[in-house]
Amino acid sequence: MKVSFNRRLLRIFAAELEKLATLPTIRFNLMAAFMLNLVLAAAFTSAGLQGAAGTQAILNTGLASMEYLQTGFIVLGVLSACSEYTGGQIRTTLTVMPWRGLLLSAKLLVLALVTVPAAFIIAGSGILYSFFMMKETAAGIEIGTVISSLTGATGYLTLTTLLSAAISIVLRRSTPAMVVLLSYYFIVSPLTMGILPGISHYFPDRAGYYMYTPFTFAEADALTALQGTGLSLSWTLMFISAAIGLYRRRDA
Repeated sequence: MKVSFNRRLLRIFAAELEKLATLPTIRFNLMAAFMLNLVLAAAFTSAGLQGAAGTQAILNTGLASMEYLQTGFIVLGVLSACSEYTGGQIRTTLTVMPWRGLLLSAKLLVLALVTVPAAFIIAGSGILYSFFMMKETAAGIEIGTVISSLTGATGYLTLTTLLSAAISIVLRRSTPAMVVLLSYYFIVSPLTMGILPGISHYFPDRAGYYMYTPFTFAEADALTALQGTGLSLSWTLMFISAAIGLYRRRDA
């Protein structure tokens, strides 16, 4: 029985990996995110050269594009989740692999495995560019702080991708999912920062912000990186659980 389950899991995992790897929109989206991040890093670095020096300035500049870079990972989550609903391919998938909970879990695991290195490389490219351009001001740069921020940025982008995929699975259509997610991240969330500053820290994007922002130059009432990670992970797991529950019960 155990062998049979392992073979089943391997079969689903391999199929999901192949589907994700062969989607041209996924590759285009990641390449576009990489190029956009470098352009934004160059713009922010140019402005940063006229400001403060040191580790904090380099990190602030290298990660300044995160607010815009997350858009690419939101789109990645939406595309990976909704691609099979186009043309009814999802019905074929569920006919061949009827184990819905296991199927969706494998899909999200594959998405995470693809997202982690992509997020690390893309976020790291911004920090690396800023470092090379501002290295004359970076005497005594703290490598540990840089690694911690880069790890946090990678984790935040990965969780954002999984959260976007889970919401897309609930909605089952890419356009409504994109509208809901982009409206939240770029309209609703910024508004709540001014209207409800006391609770805005606990929303997924604001909590995620503290995952990669060193505590030394965050606000006085800021969350720690560990608190931000815990909240972001909780939001993501909540939506993943909802997505799996709906995925198992409703028709394709």
